[in-house]
Amino acid sequence: MNQGGVLPLPPCQTLYINNLNEKVKMEELKKSLYAIFSQFGEILEIVAGKSLKARGQAFVVFKDINSASNALRSMQGFPFYEKPMRINYAKKKSDAVAKLDGTYTAKDKSKFTKGAGAVKDKRKPHEQGGTEPKRLMDNMLIGNAAPPGMQPPPAAAAVRQPIKGSGVPHKILFLQNLPQETTEMMLTMLFEQFPGFKETRLVPGRHDIAFVEFNSDTEASQAKTALNHFKITPTNAMQITFANK
Repeated sequence: MNQGGVLPLPPCQTLYINNLNEKVKMEELKKSLYAIFSQFGEILEIVAGKSLKARGQAFVVFKDINSASNALRSMQGFPFYEKPMRINYAKKKSDAVAKLDGTYTAKDKSKFTKGAGAVKDKRKPHEQGGTEPKRLMDNMLIGNAAPPGMQPPPAAAAVRQPIKGSGVPHKILFLQNLPQETTEMMLTMLFEQFPGFKETRLVPGRHDIAFVEFNSDTEASQAKTALNHFKITPTNAMQITFANK
C-alpha cells in the first residue's frame, strides 16, 4: 500500500509502517518490531514517536535495501497486535542511513526554536522523553548494552546451564536463551508465521525459556529449522530444541 496513497515510492533501506495498535506501549512496540523484522536482516534503528500525530506509526531502518524489500513483501498485512500492518518505503532517508553512507549533515535546530518552541521547557530531563532514559533504550534497540535492570547479573547468568532438549521430533518446541523482556505476544507473532501454529507458553518465574506448540511434528520442525539461533534481540540468539516427550 502506498504511503499517503499517491505514487509508488522507490525502494530504500527504511520502511514506513502504519495502522499499528496505538494501545501498545512504546518500549514494547519497538522491541516487538525488532523481534519480527530482524529475521530479514540487520536493523540500524527503529523510530516511533509518542505524540498524538505519530501514534500508530513507526520506521524500521535496515542496513541494506534487499533486507527492507524482503521484509516489506513478507510482512505486508501481517497481524501485529491484532491489526494488519500497512508497510511502504519511507519518503526520506533516515539519519542512520545517511551516517552510514557519508551523506549525513546536522540539521539546523534554530528553526525549531521559534514560536512556542522558544519558551523554555521547565520539565525535568526524564519528563522530556530525552537524555539518559531515551539514550539507554536506543542503545538496546541498535545493538549496544542493555539498560540497567534489563539483563541478569553476570554471576546469575554464569551458573545457569542450558537445559538439554530432545533430538526426537515433537510438535512442541522448547525455547531457551530468551531475553528478559520477552513476552508471550512477541513469541506468538514470531511463530504464527509458520503453518500449524497453536500456542505459546511462558514458564512462570523464568524469563529465559518457553514452549511453542504446533499441530504436528513436521510443522514444528519447519519452524525450528527457520528460527533456531534467531536473534530475538541483538544479544540473544534463541536456542530451539524439541520438547521431551
